[in-house]
Amino acid sequence: MAEDVAPIRVVIADDHSVVRRGLRQLLDAEEGLEVVAEAADLDGTRRYVHGHHPDVLVLDLNMPGGSSLEMIPQLRAESPETQIVVLTMQDEPAYAREALAGGVLGYVLKDAADAELVEAVRRAAAGDSYLNPRLGARLAAQPAPGPPGGLSEREVEVLRMIALGHTNADVAKALYLSVRTVETHRAHIQQKLRVASRAELVQYALEHGLLEQ
Repeated sequence: MAEDVAPIRVVIADDHSVVRRGLRQLLDAEEGLEVVAEAADLDGTRRYVHGHHPDVLVLDLNMPGGSSLEMIPQLRAESPETQIVVLTMQDEPAYAREALAGGVLGYVLKDAADAELVEAVRRAAAGDSYLNPRLGARLAAQPAPGPPGGLSEREVEVLRMIALGHTNADVAKALYLSVRTVETHRAHIQQKLRVASRAELVQYALEHGLLEQ
């Protein structure tokens, strides 16, 4: 009988209280869905996932306390029973690729949340994936690039911003990374390219057309 079926238990993670309230109303209004906790930062997200072991975590990419993208593989390893649906303003294919590679099953854009989030949560709970159709089309049209110098896609992003004159802190804020992670990426980039200075990084970026993208 339907009443004997346990609800899909959801944790919402977003740093804006108004957004969390709207998401809770949206999900709680659906039969078979139950929001069990709300987190406003990444520390709270991890705490509630560990404490509630929800079926689905709805996770914003821009959260205080670190990088949501970096935390995704950690959460999947620590709580494999919890599936993750990303809900974000970020419609760039690179973010979706990284999130999907980290183990998320759903990627929903905030401007389509009312129409898509419930379906994405239900699919994730059943072990199926959901990708915003507009973003999916862009992913299909833009296959993952093969960056020069053996760099990863994220390292190319970091290199491009450094070459444009941004500080490590600027890069961290723009790419939702910690400053330490940016420093690590920069060290790996310099090691792979066998360069030691910003000037050499700028020259490499110019020679490979990375500043034209």
